[in-house]
Amino acid sequence: MKLWNDRRLRLSLTRLGVQYLLVLLAVGAFSVNTGNNLLYLVFALMLGLFLVSGILSRRVLQELQVTGLEAGSLFARVRGGLRLRLQATGRGRLRGLELHLTLDDATVQPGFLERDTQTGESVVVLHARAGHRGWTRVRALELRTCYPFGLMEKARILALEESLLVLPHPRTPPAAPASWRGEGRHSLLKEGTSSPEGTRPLRQGDAPGRVHWKRTAQRGQPWVRTFEEDRPLGMHLRLDLRAWGPGRSFERELERLSGAVLQARLQKRAISLELHDPVGVREVRGHTPCWHALALAQATGTGEDTISHAVAAPLS
Repeated sequence: MKLWNDRRLRLSLTRLGVQYLLVLLAVGAFSVNTGNNLLYLVFALMLGLFLVSGILSRRVLQELQVTGLEAGSLFARVRGGLRLRLQATGRGRLRGLELHLTLDDATVQPGFLERDTQTGESVVVLHARAGHRGWTRVRALELRTCYPFGLMEKARILALEESLLVLPHPRTPPAAPASWRGEGRHSLLKEGTSSPEGTRPLRQGDAPGRVHWKRTAQRGQPWVRTFEEDRPLGMHLRLDLRAWGPGRSFERELERLSGAVLQARLQKRAISLELHDPVGVREVRGHTPCWHALALAQATGTGEDTISHAVAAPLS
């Protein structure tokens, strides 16, 4: 049940508020019929409480501003966190704030701001799940609160014309052939005995005793432990966009390369990506730049069923 709408604020009755309003009307009707001054006093107190519930936090809600929205690493079809920064410019107090963010082709779980924002900036983490890679537009942010008393819900809609980059889904890469030197056992020798450092998919020649059973159960395929003594120097990926056509095969290849970048990041390895397109050759280095390049990559060929043009080699 909505009381009024405008561009900045919306007030609506909650279920408790509807029940309270019915009791208020009943008390008012009895006071008019009986002429009892005590009922008139009770009616006035209840009406004042109802009005306070509607207008107490209205000004504070209007003075709350969004100062920033950070996406971090937001992957397609994977739940990621969005850091929303809020700043209260007024002196009022606001509690129990519920936040609803609207994104194109994505679902965002509501977040809550439980503490008072009077002292300055506050940060709320919202969990989002995007459907596809590439740019997605943030449409609006809706602020809701039932504070105080829970009789009326105050809501304010803020238009946010921002864009977030969704990274390709990090698909687990298959075991690399022996010709991929970057996946080979190129050592970085360290003094002292080696210790477990991370995990990677099983490759031909790995000892059964190195199998990481917990990670194997999580991933659904064999994974093994990696040690300091056989940590690879890095990986170099190469993707020829001219050899791929738009379609599911190209998207799966991007997801496989995104998984390789994620694996290199977890194992603290350097990585670079070489992209070939009709304009020329472009090379990017680093985990985040490689992800951004894959998220914005567009196939320029005509065929869809093409063998992979991604290779790996140790970085200098």
